[in-house]
This record gives sequence, structure tokens and C-alpha cells, in this order.
Amino acid sequence: MRILGIDPGLRMTGFGVIDVQGQSLRYVASGVIRIAPGPLPPRLKTIYDGINEVLAQYQPDIAVVEIIFVNVNPQSTLLLGQARGAAITSLVAGGLTVHEYTALQVKQAVVGTGRAVKEQVQSMVQRLLSLPGVPSPDAADALACAICHAHARTMTAAAASQSPTQTPVSALLGARVRRGRMR
Repeated sequence: MRILGIDPGLRMTGFGVIDVQGQSLRYVASGVIRIAPGPLPPRLKTIYDGINEVLAQYQPDIAVVEIIFVNVNPQSTLLLGQARGAAITSLVAGGLTVHEYTALQVKQAVVGTGRAVKEQVQSMVQRLLSLPGVPSPDAADALACAICHAHARTMTAAAASQSPTQTPVSALLGARVRRGRMR
């Protein structure tokens, strides 16, 4: 299965593509879609068109997009939400199923703590995918989204093979971590 992760942004939208076979993850590609400053509508079109190019080149099976959080500035949150909407529209128009995870869930799945900083995410992505160098922050976040979904799929499959009273995957991804142990 080929998974495309997207980290939406209005200046740079990160993308990361991985292949998953069983529990094995393989890096395919990553990068950023650079968006020129200016009026919002052309910027959203750049995101839409850029993701269409990524879809055409890498032909992923599914997509994962990070859910934005509400930050201190509501205007920034609204603008970022529009960038996210352009990305999701491009993915759905391309025929993909889109999965969504919060930044906390992504960091939890990749680093082991939802409070990880960007450098920790970059380092773990590098390790998990055996990359020769550290990916850029936006590309690392997109790859982390894809890795998060790969791990969620593995946990879902494991849970399905267990009794129906097992903990749901969403609860595992949102679990708090202290001293390396799930609580």
C-alpha cells in the first residue's frame, strides 16, 4: 500500500510518500509545495494543483492529512483551514480516501509522546525510514502523518485478530505517555 501524507500550509505544504508492506515501511518521496505570497485564491489553487502533480507522479492508494488545531490567532486558523480544504479537495477529486489525525496523534505514533518538538519528529522519521539525512520540517511532518496511518493500520489489524473487547486504535493513538509507558 502506498500512503501519501500531507502537512497543509499557506507558505509551504509538505508531502511525504511511503510504501507499506506488512510492518515494513519504505520511503518513496517527500518535499514541499511552495506557495507564493499574494491573494488567497491563487495560493489555494497552487496547493490544489501541486497535490494533483504529486498524485499523478506517485499514485498513492490513500492519503492522510493532519488536522489543524485552533491557535491563538483565529484568522490564522481560518486561513490554514482553507489551505487544508484545498488539499483535501484535491485528494478527494483524485479518488483517494482521506484519513485525518491530530498533531498529537501523529507525534504519539512516531515519537512516542504527543509533546514532541519538530526536531524530534524529523529525527524519528529519519530513523524509521532509514533516510540518509534529516528531512525538512514540512516534509517530515507529512511523512510522520503517513507513518502514523501505517502504524494505525497495523494496530487495527492486530486488534481485529484479537477479541472484540480490545482498546480501539483511536484510544491508543491518543493515549498519554509517561516514562516510555502507555497509560
